[in-house]
Amino acid sequence: MQHPLEFIPQYVRKPMFYTFFALTVLIFGVFSTAEPFLRTPAAPSGIVSFELARDVNTAQSMIDSWDANARLYAAFGLGFDYLFMPTYALALSLGLLLASSNKTGFYHTFAAWMGWGAFAAALFDAVENYALWKELINGAASPYPQIAAFCATIKFTLLIVGLVTALSSRLFRN
Repeated sequence: MQHPLEFIPQYVRKPMFYTFFALTVLIFGVFSTAEPFLRTPAAPSGIVSFELARDVNTAQSMIDSWDANARLYAAFGLGFDYLFMPTYALALSLGLLLASSNKTGFYHTFAAWMGWGAFAAALFDAVENYALWKELINGAASPYPQIAAFCATIKFTLLIVGLVTALSSRLFRN
């Protein structure tokens, strides 16, 4: 299995990683400014609660718990997230490429798979955001909460496994 970014010359991989990592942190910081407006008793984890709502009544109760200002923050976040998706996918995939560059065997192969997984996570995130947008604009209705929760679950799983894989590279000798 070949890593999706293996075509990038060795000497630019680390600078690219640091650039996309810094952009990821910066964009995440922008998101964190909106998050307090989205935390309510119905949505204790803010937008993440909405992403994982899974059913119409729960999703609608979250939307109803947000005032007009909070809904604008949610709408902005859903749109801005489309900039975040390629940024975090590139940062994670480059991190996995760097972590596995001097490895062979299972770790190298798994890190390559997870490099692809970072981009798959971004695609699931895009579908999830479309479903959340439909709910936010038109009200929660099936199948949108189910689609959003399904996609969010896969996205979070891929991102967490990818991050753990990248961070665990020191545990693998070759």
